[in-house]
Amino acid sequence: MLPTISRLFTGILFPAVLNDIMSGEEVFYMNIALLGATGRVGQAFIKEAQKHGHMEIFALVRSAGTVLPIPEKHIITGNARRREDVSRLISKADTVVSCLGTDGDDTLSAAMTHIIDGMKRHHVQRLITIGTAGILQSRLMPDQYRFESAESKRKSTRAAKEHARVYEMLLAEDLDWTIICPTYLPDGDAAGVYRFEQDRLPEDGAEITVGDTAHFLYRELISPQFVRKRVGLAY
Repeated sequence: MLPTISRLFTGILFPAVLNDIMSGEEVFYMNIALLGATGRVGQAFIKEAQKHGHMEIFALVRSAGTVLPIPEKHIITGNARRREDVSRLISKADTVVSCLGTDGDDTLSAAMTHIIDGMKRHHVQRLITIGTAGILQSRLMPDQYRFESAESKRKSTRAAKEHARVYEMLLAEDLDWTIICPTYLPDGDAAGVYRFEQDRLPEDGAEITVGDTAHFLYRELISPQFVRKRVGLAY
């Protein structure tokens, strides 16, 4: 069973809504396996989760001695490209969160292979991963990804293709995944006011801060609304 809160919301989320969820419904304690903890969204997610205090976060980091605002014993040194390192991380969790980037190579899809394997090995069903708005469906050409259409303004499609590989991998698996697909990600704290839409970018959406992306990630963890779906995120 998914760790969940029964009340669902659509369209736009305000700070009071999250507080209302927290005050009125049962919240299940979660152990989170976090990849990409040292990146911008990963760090913002840790900060968001710590505001509420019902999650234990275990993080995989590449460098020994990495300091994160979680207990030192929860920091595991390893590489997301190594199967056993990822499995060791997931063995401690009931939910996986990936905030990994593309790193200019195939790290994202290579890591996802190991994430899927580790989840199956340790009987973990729930996964939330950060994608990109490029892999949402185009409004102009609905049978194409945005990065394949005139909607995308990016000159390079390399990163989007890597994210698309991950999406297509997950489609083939019997896991409860969600891909959060923000558009341009400037730095900034969570305001809690933004738009979201299944499979498409909210119309005329141009950006969403790192903080609000982490805010939505946390919200989707405690109140799953987009299981086996992509969700576009923007102001």
